[in-house]
Amino acid sequence: MLDVGLGLFAWNLIAFLVVLFLLRKFAWKPIISSLNERETKIADSIATADRVKAEMAQMQSENEALMAQAREERAAMLKEAKETRDKMVNEAKEQAKLEANKIVAEAQQAINNQKMAALTDVKNQVGALVVEVAEKVLRRELANKADQENYIKELSNSVKLN
Repeated sequence: MLDVGLGLFAWNLIAFLVVLFLLRKFAWKPIISSLNERETKIADSIATADRVKAEMAQMQSENEALMAQAREERAAMLKEAKETRDKMVNEAKEQAKLEANKIVAEAQQAINNQKMAALTDVKNQVGALVVEVAEKVLRRELANKADQENYIKELSNSVKLN
């Protein structure tokens, strides 16, 4: 068995109490304060990490919203550019049609003018020929009407129209 004397027990108790007193007086407060300080730092770090995590989530959602907005703006810009292109093409087609119609109308007008000039020229030539034939008929005083008609036929056959 274990034989422990009362003196050893008392000295051990005194040594324990002295160490306990010294620890409590000099070491206990700094140890407790450093533990409390460490606990506070850990809590602050956890709170900071949570706050950063929340900020990151918010930034990510804002970033996604900005990306969605940018996509919408890009789609709107592309649609607007397409509409502008179509509008310009349609305007160019309309302008080309108007120019073509104008050119055709001017050509028809020129053709009509030339036609009228040609008809006027032909009428003038026919009139001149009629006057010339009448003059020749009158100069030749024929007594016989049959001779006069034969002479007119001869003249009409001999005259060439230009």
